[in-house]
Order: sequence, then structure tokens, then C-alpha cells
Amino acid sequence: METKMIGNKIAEARKKLNISQAQLADSLFISAQAVGKWERGESMPDITTLNRLAGILGVDLNYFSGSFHSISTEIGSKTDDLQFGEQKKRHRWDMSLANLVDADFSGLKNLQEKFSFSNMQRCLFVGSEMSGLLLKSNNIESCDFSNSNINSSNIQRSNLANNIFKNCSLKETGFVKSYIEGCDFSGADFTGVEFKYGGFGNNIITNAVWNSTSFNEMQIADIVFEGKIVDCFFENCAFTGVTFQNATLINTFFKNNKKLKRVRFVDCKADSLTYAFLKNGKADLNGITLIKQ
Repeated sequence: METKMIGNKIAEARKKLNISQAQLADSLFISAQAVGKWERGESMPDITTLNRLAGILGVDLNYFSGSFHSISTEIGSKTDDLQFGEQKKRHRWDMSLANLVDADFSGLKNLQEKFSFSNMQRCLFVGSEMSGLLLKSNNIESCDFSNSNINSSNIQRSNLANNIFKNCSLKETGFVKSYIEGCDFSGADFTGVEFKYGGFGNNIITNAVWNSTSFNEMQIADIVFEGKIVDCFFENCAFTGVTFQNATLINTFFKNNKKLKRVRFVDCKADSLTYAFLKNGKADLNGITLIKQ
């Protein structure tokens, strides 16, 4: 196989997925310069790397020798297989670098897939079993995850905008360096969820469950917390337009937060420990009634 021909095919498949050389390199744990050399025909990946590359690009090894189905057909067939819940005998799907638009994955069981550097828009995951999901560096927009189990998942460096998570179970899920905005989390269970180094803004959280939930170095904006907030944790966060309304805060920790005094408390109750944390953080305690113990 000619080095130049393989380089051209790598570049063609990469561009069809609309990803950069740097993104492809990151998924292979190599440098962007190495990918550039392949595409210019200056070097060629070894057979092990070529096999991994084929999986990431959604093609088989025959693609690099000229005997291949179209890339769109390859990706489409994988999506169809997942849609009908067929079990694969070889290994779990790695849906990294996929461009998924208007796809319906509703009702899938035991998905447990890896999605990295993917673009997902207007996809349906309603009533799906998705625990243990790995999402890394994705753009996820206007998708519907209502009534799905997303427990114990790991969501990293992703943009989540205008998605629906109504009545989802998100227990023990981690959101790291992710920005979550304009989403509907009505009735969602955030028990044990960790939010770190990202943003959580303008989301609907009516009737959500807040138990042992932690926010660390987060930008929290235009949010109304309500109901019981138990054993939760806010540290090094910045608050903008945040209100706690008709909320009962129990054993909830506030430390080193910015603009805490701008947070509004309306008809709230707090135990003595939480009240002390808020007072130490110079929060406006008007609107908070101390729970007598």
C-alpha cells in the first residue's frame, strides 16, 4: 500500500467526520504532527495503529487498500444496528468521532458506549439504559434523554445545550470540565453527582433530587434551587443570578465561593451547620429560618 494513498484516505475519512488532526491525534494518544505526516504521505501508521484508526474513523481495513464501502454507509449501518438493539459478538461499540443527527436510540438497553469527539444533535435516547456511559469532548445539543438511566457515567469536556433530562437517574455521575446550559432536568435524580471545573446555567431543575451532590469550581448561573438539599457541597463556585426558594438545606457545605452574598434565599430553612457555613461566607441570611434542633 502506498504511503501517499493511505495518507489521502486518512484525510478524507477525517474530514468527512468533521474533526481536526489534533482531535484525531488525541483519540490515538499521539501528536497532531504525526497525523499531519501521515496525511502528507511522509510516514505511515503501523498495522496496530492502522487497526485502531479504522475503528475510530468508522471504516474497516479494506478502506485503506481501496476496497471499501462508503464511510457514511459504515457509520449508518452501525447506527441502525444500535437502534434495533442487536448485540455485537466482537466488542462494545466505540462511537467516537461520530456525527449523529436526528438519530433515534430510544429504549436501548445496556448501551454503555463510549462517545468521544462526537457531534450529537436532536437525537432521541428516551427510556434508555445508559449507565456507565463515557462521554468525552462531545457537542450534545437538543437531544432527549427523558426517563433514562445514566447512573455512574463519566461526562468530560463536553458541551450540553438545550437537552431534555426529565426524570433521569444520574446517580454517581461525574461532569468534569463540561458546560451544561438550557437543559431541562425536571424530576432528575442528582444523588452523588459531582460537577467540577465547568458551568451549570439556565437549567430547569424543578423537583430534582439533591443528595450528596457536589459543585467544585463551577460557574452556576440563573438557577433556582428548591426542595430538600441534603449533604451537598459548594466550594470555589461563582454564583450569578442564583436563588434558593422554598428550599430546606441540611448539612450542606459552602466554602470559598465567589459572590455568595448575591445569592437570594426566599422562604428557606437551614440547619445550624449549614447556617454557620452561609454566615461565614457572608451570605445574605434574610429569607432563611434556622431549623431548631
